[in-house]
Amino acid sequence: MQFLKKHYEKILLGVVLAGLIGVLVFMVFYIAADKQAMDDAANGLINPSSKALADLDLTTNSEAMNRLQSPYVLDFDTGNKVFNPFEWVKTPDNSLVRKDTKTGPQMVVVTNIAPLYLVLTLDQVATNGTDVRYVFGVEKQTAATPAKRRKQQHYASKGDKNDAFTLVDVKGAAENPDAFILKLLDTGEMVTLLPNKPFRRIDAYMADFRYDPEKRVFRGRRVGDKVSFGGADYVVVEVNQNELILSDQSNGKKTTLPFAP
Repeated sequence: MQFLKKHYEKILLGVVLAGLIGVLVFMVFYIAADKQAMDDAANGLINPSSKALADLDLTTNSEAMNRLQSPYVLDFDTGNKVFNPFEWVKTPDNSLVRKDTKTGPQMVVVTNIAPLYLVLTLDQVATNGTDVRYVFGVEKQTAATPAKRRKQQHYASKGDKNDAFTLVDVKGAAENPDAFILKLLDTGEMVTLLPNKPFRRIDAYMADFRYDPEKRVFRGRRVGDKVSFGGADYVVVEVNQNELILSDQSNGKKTTLPFAP
């Protein structure tokens, strides 16, 4: 104890010095470790370590592309009662039929198309001994009324005119002519009429057709004639040797119907 009392200051100083030496030794290792950590961090930033990424899953993208190649088609036309409710129409016999794509003017079938003629004939040579007159038959099949479509007879001598033609000249003997030269009034055309052969000129056409949804048949319809079927009214606006054209009177829409004999 006396030793400690006499030398405690030296002992305390020695302990302090030993502690300082320990701290200095620790600082050497700490600084070295810290420097190594800083070097590692710097190397990690400059040359970072990496590993390969996993392959992307493109399954959903591929499925979307496949759907675009064959898109889903929604039918809002046939059989759809939400967007296109069925419309029913009454037929002439008071029965109801559904008005769908199987009705309307496109269902008309043209069964026949026939020409309409202007027909001129020599019906008789009339003579009273001194004067010769000729009886000509005129048939205008395109006339507006049925009565005017029947043959009408006209007496004519050279130079005479009626509502169809002018008799310009008579070839051969007056009592037994070889031919007649006629001038048609509507066109001014000069034509030759033989005694035993009628003159024919096509002026128009008429059509026969049927409408199967209502089992209706229309015969001999001409330009201007009106017909009704499928709950609508139509007018014949054109008939030629190849087709019939109908016009809807409600909206003016035209439907062309071919004739295939």
